[in-house]
Amino acid sequence: MVAMTISAAWPPSGQEFTVDDLDRMPDDGRRYELLDGVLIVSPRPRVAHQEVAFELAIQLKEACPPELRVIPEPAVMLSRFTEFDPDIVVIHQDHISDTRLTKPPLLIVEVRSPSTALIDLNRKKAAYEGFGVPSYWILDPDRDRPELTAFELGPTGYVQADRVVGASAFLAKRPFAVEVVPARLVAGLFPR
Repeated sequence: MVAMTISAAWPPSGQEFTVDDLDRMPDDGRRYELLDGVLIVSPRPRVAHQEVAFELAIQLKEACPPELRVIPEPAVMLSRFTEFDPDIVVIHQDHISDTRLTKPPLLIVEVRSPSTALIDLNRKKAAYEGFGVPSYWILDPDRDRPELTAFELGPTGYVQADRVVGASAFLAKRPFAVEVVPARLVAGLFPR
């Protein structure tokens, strides 16, 4: 077995990281993403984060029409220099690929983590908007104040379509009709 090491000079000085470079990153328990040629390294999501994403994926899958697919944590390549691993995407069935998605998903969901909150709300949102992702949701799994913010792509960019907190319901119409209640997604996760 050969151990992989990354030289401080990789990529060569003055060059940006590419999606091909991501394929050579070690499997070391961290999440590696790429934004405009800059490597973003964050810890793997915590169990509560993954559980909330799983609960939402189940709800989406149950409401999903047969020509669409709900996919957890795929690689989404926006360009040669930008690739993210969102928590959930909804895509057309014919856009499924072997390694990474290269066409804009109909919906991308990011479950906020303390380490990525600002990136999700600002940089990733702008990147998804530029890529043409019609719907982008950010779910904050806070135990006391779970929140879902939904953005829809309009003629001038993303517009906040809704923001619901706790037991309030978000009634999504895009990419298909589904009701999401943040409090239900976190129910039972955290002992009181």
